[in-house]
Amino acid sequence: MFDSLSLKLEKAFQTLKGQGRITEINVASTIKEIRKALIDADVNYKVAKDVTDEIKVKAMGMDVLTAISPGQLLTKITNDELTSLMGGQGEDISIEGNPAVILIAGLQGSGKTTFSGKLANYLKRQGRSVLLTACDIYRPAAIDQLKVLGAQIDVEVYAEPENKDAVKIAKAAIEHAKKNNHRVVIVDTAGRLAVDEEMMDEIARLKEVLKPSETLFVVDAMTGQDAVNTAKAFNDRLNFNGVVLTKLDGDTRGGAALSIRRVVEKPIKFISSGEKMEAIDRFYPDRMAGRILGMGDVVSLVEKAQQTFDEDEARRLNAKMRRNQFDFNDFLSQLEQVKKMGNMKDMLSMIPGMGKAMKGVDFDENSFKPVEAIIKSMTLKERENPEILNSSRKNRLAKGSGTSIQQVNQLLKQFEDMRKMMKTMNKMGGGKRALGALNPFGR
Repeated sequence: MFDSLSLKLEKAFQTLKGQGRITEINVASTIKEIRKALIDADVNYKVAKDVTDEIKVKAMGMDVLTAISPGQLLTKITNDELTSLMGGQGEDISIEGNPAVILIAGLQGSGKTTFSGKLANYLKRQGRSVLLTACDIYRPAAIDQLKVLGAQIDVEVYAEPENKDAVKIAKAAIEHAKKNNHRVVIVDTAGRLAVDEEMMDEIARLKEVLKPSETLFVVDAMTGQDAVNTAKAFNDRLNFNGVVLTKLDGDTRGGAALSIRRVVEKPIKFISSGEKMEAIDRFYPDRMAGRILGMGDVVSLVEKAQQTFDEDEARRLNAKMRRNQFDFNDFLSQLEQVKKMGNMKDMLSMIPGMGKAMKGVDFDENSFKPVEAIIKSMTLKERENPEILNSSRKNRLAKGSGTSIQQVNQLLKQFEDMRKMMKTMNKMGGGKRALGALNPFGR
């Protein structure tokens, strides 16, 4: 999402490369480029001007230490200002009440229903009993969509398809939650293609009656400054608690994420991308600023891995690796867990320095499918003993998986090379540390 902005900011800082000290002239030139980069990224003009003015004041008021170049110093100041612009620190949602009620608002197409499912999954992983409530009584198939998402994450969905009164449905859902010991009720509401009075009246009534502990405004990050304007209109009427930015994996300039906090004075609490129920993250301004400036976000990457990987399974696989018993069943298990972490390109961009390297590189999320198809076409004996795969067995695998004999041979060679590497590390005595680094629970 921030690829273009990141490259333009990097170009701006290069104007200071090789400069021995900060001067009014070279800072002014860099600030001009930073402001242009922010405006090109669809950041609100006044916000962009305020931020760059503050960067300039701080830069001119600081001496450059011997060990720090002017470019490094301005990068640090810009990082601090971007962090401040987006809220300074991450804020979690408030879960209060019996049950706690979380009201989800936003325009149609912003991703409210999908986010409701993701939030339910997020809270369920924390050990909370959640009830999803379908209060979108206008959009065709909205109730069915929520039921499908609920089934995916094994969360109950309360719905009254024949009832056309959203307030009554929500009140009945809360009573149902009390009787069935659900601690959190997430209310998915109706959206419109644009802000209108009828929509605002309904969501305002819901908030007044339900008295939610948290009201979240969901906004499509790809809508740019329109997202900021819509957020302001909703906040003026609802006084919501926080913002959720969806579709961050889209090809957008990212200005909404940078502007929305300053304009509505409400924190961004969650970000999400894609359709997977695991693709939801708390928003941390400092981490996002680091990613924009190409510093990566290793903390979020590790947290994502810890949420996805099963600790007992990871220890079991480590033990098998050390005994040189790693087979295709284990390989498939690891592959499934990696896929749950989300978009591969997004994950790699969290590694410092990788954001620039990934520019223009397109990761096809379907690239795993041929590998999975080949492994799933194997018998249990073949997965455990790949050395028995002769020509006739390979031909059978290619036909059964819809791939070619070349793809089967390539996978087998890569797998054998990986096993040789593991065996070599074990012999050298570094296997325990090296293999432990392959997953967040290595011991």
